[in-house]
Amino acid sequence: MSPLPSSTRTIPDIPSVPRHIAVIMDGNGRWAKKRFMPRVMGHQRGVESLREVVKACRDLGVEYLTVFAFSSENWRRPADEVSFLMSLFLKMLEREVAKMHEKNIRLKIIGDRSRFDDKLSQTMLDAEQLTANNTGLTLTIAANYGGRWDMMNAVQSMLKEHPQLAQGFTEEDMAPYLSMSDAPEPDLFIRTGGEQRISNFMLWQLAYTELYFTDVLWPEFGRKELETAISSYQKRERRFGRTSDQLKGEQHQGEGNA
Repeated sequence: MSPLPSSTRTIPDIPSVPRHIAVIMDGNGRWAKKRFMPRVMGHQRGVESLREVVKACRDLGVEYLTVFAFSSENWRRPADEVSFLMSLFLKMLEREVAKMHEKNIRLKIIGDRSRFDDKLSQTMLDAEQLTANNTGLTLTIAANYGGRWDMMNAVQSMLKEHPQLAQGFTEEDMAPYLSMSDAPEPDLFIRTGGEQRISNFMLWQLAYTELYFTDVLWPEFGRKELETAISSYQKRERRFGRTSDQLKGEQHQGEGNA
């Protein structure tokens, strides 16, 4: 399979509705703390927000939704919170995957699975296999994922299969080994919770993605907030290294050929 177009090598199509949205679902713990609840209750409420956003993406015609569920740095959190997150992830898969399958949603999970226990690892694999041939929205969950890990893993996997590339390789050589090799680069990145950084998420893939930051905490983020983010995206000028005048010239040319 040939790699999908790279935004640094070609000028991709610019859809009015983002074809691929990437999200850092931040603010669960703070949402719970504001309500004098345990942090874990915020994560539980966050699953409901994810369910609503998945439905909204399907309704709006978004083809790919990638969410950052657990980063490679999140193991630094308190042990009881990490344990709860692993348990919540397992329960979410057990409860939701059959519904996703009925709705023609394909589920993918990216990240380093070596630290997950056998039951969770098998459940993840079963979920992916069940939904593998679905043709609707692709929901990708990044779990124990890091952007630097992704690039390092890609290089190591590539060189294992093609040792001769140690002498030199191109983007096209490496691209098929990245975690998101079968998806277009995100058009829109959303981070909730007020923080304004990408926190080691999809470092390669976000090269020319439009960034949107909101103070809304993830448990309060739903369809309305998603539509606001998409509206912001639609007002952006995506130049991919070109000038505004070049874009206007191309638009006029397109109108002339219409």
